[in-house]
Amino acid sequence: MKHLILGLVCLNFVVFGTNKVIAGDIKAGEARYAQNCGNCHGPAGMGLASYPKIKGKEVSYLIDRLNTYRAGTKIGPNSDLMIMMAQPLSDIEIANLAAYLNAQK
Repeated sequence: MKHLILGLVCLNFVVFGTNKVIAGDIKAGEARYAQNCGNCHGPAGMGLASYPKIKGKEVSYLIDRLNTYRAGTKIGPNSDLMIMMAQPLSDIEIANLAAYLNAQK
C-alpha cells in the first residue's frame, strides 16, 4: 500500500510539476516582460512602430521565436536586437514570457 501511495505522489509530481514549467508562470512572465520587452513591443505586447504585436500569440509560436533568436538566427528586420535580448533568457523565462503574452487577449 505504501508503494502505491508513493507511486501516485510521484506520478502527481511528474504530471503537475512538469505542466507548470511547460505552461509557464504568467506573473513571472509579466515581471520579465516589464524589464525589457515593453520598451519596444509596448504595453502587454500590443506592438509599436516596427515592433510587431505579440500579445495573444500561441505559446508554441512565441517559444519557437524566442528560442530561434536565442540561438542567434536572424528571422526578421529587428533580429539583431532580438538576438541580443533573447540570448540571456533561460528556458523557464521563455516559457513564462510566452504564457504571459498568450494570456493577453
